[in-house]
Amino acid sequence: MRAYLIRRLLQVVPVLFGVSLLVFGMMVLIPGDPARAILGSYATPENVAALEADLALDQPVHMQYVSWITNVAQGDFGRSYSLNRPVFDEITERFTATLLLAGTALVIVVLLGLTAGIVAAVKQHKWQDRAFTIGALVGLSMPSFWLGLIFIVVFALNLGWFPTSGMRSAFGGGGPLDIAHHLVLPATALALVASGVIARITRSNMLEVLRADYVRTAQSKGLASRWVVMRHAFRNAIVAIVPVIGVQIGFLLGGAVYIETVFGWPGIGRMLVNAIGTRDILLVQGGVLLVATSYVLINLAADILQAVLDPRIRVE
Repeated sequence: MRAYLIRRLLQVVPVLFGVSLLVFGMMVLIPGDPARAILGSYATPENVAALEADLALDQPVHMQYVSWITNVAQGDFGRSYSLNRPVFDEITERFTATLLLAGTALVIVVLLGLTAGIVAAVKQHKWQDRAFTIGALVGLSMPSFWLGLIFIVVFALNLGWFPTSGMRSAFGGGGPLDIAHHLVLPATALALVASGVIARITRSNMLEVLRADYVRTAQSKGLASRWVVMRHAFRNAIVAIVPVIGVQIGFLLGGAVYIETVFGWPGIGRMLVNAIGTRDILLVQGGVLLVATSYVLINLAADILQAVLDPRIRVE
């Protein structure tokens, strides 16, 4: 197991290096003069030259990258010019809100997706199977931002059950119950698409395991059906489901950009949209790098968990 962990950790290093190159390259390739875009009406030749020197934009591209990644490695992400505060403070504060949203959506995804997939597999070709399969297909066919708009119209504007936007009430509130009240609609809208993916993968793997000889042997011994399904079938099917859940966590983090914009959620996705509009280079680079690195590390954790559940993977 130790050798497997070391090998996987070493594989992450070039991936993170490639992520940093892509993050840096995205902003470099955007047309226009970033310094002039940031300064706006204050873009005098003197101010532009000073800002370019401060952002190292007057250096060759490779030196700009070396300067940026060296500072990032030391924990210095620079200072946001649009917000006039350290980038690290801004992205960590915003990322906390995004983690709350994505984490709540993940709980919904796991509970709903696994339950629907297991029931559909056990009740194959029955009405439960058809209902959950149709529900999964419908969920997969609807973009999360479109679901969010529907939820706002139906449950916020027409029924008035939930607020239309924000993370806390404007006046009063701000406690856990108030945050949970604001969290229901965006988390559910974000979770439904990923739930459909998990449900279909769970159903497929459960059907394969339920046809295995050892499951039939357990059934022939007269063991309770729930015990056979959960103890024998699901325990082996989950090995193939864990990596898919890891991938869906990345989808939840990426999809948060749309959901946070639709619901006005003060997370890192909404921050990136605003930062791109103001050409706040360091803020965009820091935010994208944090999200991308989180995605890589989450998938690493999912791979390690899969290796723990299935010892055969560790010897590959």
